[in-house]
Amino acid sequence: MSHLIRAFAGLRPTDGRAHDVAAPPYDVMSAAEARSMAAGKPWSFLHISRPEIDLPEDTDPYAAEVYAKAAENMRNLRAQAVLQQDDKACYYIYRLTMGEHVQTGLVAAASVEAYDQNRIKKHEFTRPKKEDDRVRQIDAMNCQTGPVFLVYHAQQEVDALLQGTTQNPADVDVLAEDGVRHELWVMRDDAPIARLTELFDAMPALYVADGHHRSAAASRVAAARKAANPDHTGEEAYNYFLTVIFPHDQMQILDYNRVVRDLNGLDEQTFLQAVGKNFTVSPSAAAVKPAKAAEFGLYLKHQWYRLTLKPDLIPQQDPVARLDVSLLAHNLIEPILAITDQRTDERIDFVGGIRGLEGLEKRVDSGEMALAFSLFPTAMTDLMAVADINEVMPPKSTWFEPKLADGLVSHLL
Repeated sequence: MSHLIRAFAGLRPTDGRAHDVAAPPYDVMSAAEARSMAAGKPWSFLHISRPEIDLPEDTDPYAAEVYAKAAENMRNLRAQAVLQQDDKACYYIYRLTMGEHVQTGLVAAASVEAYDQNRIKKHEFTRPKKEDDRVRQIDAMNCQTGPVFLVYHAQQEVDALLQGTTQNPADVDVLAEDGVRHELWVMRDDAPIARLTELFDAMPALYVADGHHRSAAASRVAAARKAANPDHTGEEAYNYFLTVIFPHDQMQILDYNRVVRDLNGLDEQTFLQAVGKNFTVSPSAAAVKPAKAAEFGLYLKHQWYRLTLKPDLIPQQDPVARLDVSLLAHNLIEPILAITDQRTDERIDFVGGIRGLEGLEKRVDSGEMALAFSLFPTAMTDLMAVADINEVMPPKSTWFEPKLADGLVSHLL
């Protein structure tokens, strides 16, 4: 079997260009926001990750010319020596700093075979349309540009090797507009590269934290190229996909909260009485940020309530059913609000914890939504427990912060 991960010759911004190139992930903004962000920035990676910004505003984002434009913009950045490929296979150490939070990971090419065999474990379903989009983007550019965010069980020697490299000045140091610092070190020496490869080979599993569509797309591209290549060896670049891999104990998962459009025909008092059957309901003078699992905040008619689920309703043995997002769904959202499929029901929406509790109050106070729920963040160990039994988490269970930048390292196929 191939290595679980391997070094690769990355396509990166040339010296001094990283700040002009680095961009937020393609999927955290609308086309209009991307257009505005990239205005006056000809080298922004958004011209590659969101190429529709360089086409008429009414262009279908899945039109063939969008993918052709991405490839053209990539060729232009390389021709202008804004992006250049390293002359040898390297690992890259990537550090994110957001306020007091610091996480240091490894940029590596991960094995599609390991992904297909579920040694790189998933915890989410993918949507075909989004998967197709990533397949077409990779094929058009012959390159993977959006890194998949993976996690490993923290291991002392791996962490020490990464920290050792970061004692030197960073090769790239970018402070993004949102205040997050992105630092990158290039690991060129063969000895630590070989040792890291060995240490990862000994790991039983890696876990997809974010990037399920990108990893699924890489698998599909690899299968198609393998089928079309009579000389396939397994060593080709398409057998690997671009990742950044962090230790589990450095992850920061924020709450992923819910807002609901109506009370399912109930008045406020009847609704609260129904909630009281499964929860202890206590009015709160301040906004409720849950302090522990099985505790929730409810915001309704300018009033916050603290909801505490009755202990006998928590199934301890089932890693999916005991998640807070599951507990809220099974004990309130489904039976009282009659929302049985959060993936498709238009009455529910999701608000990342980065927006704070004010983001919830705003949606309700505006009249757009009737009520909001704040949740305790999912633990990284819970995500891994779900993946280990080959189950999937409910939609919108985790919100990782800080986000990886696009454009700092890409993987050519």
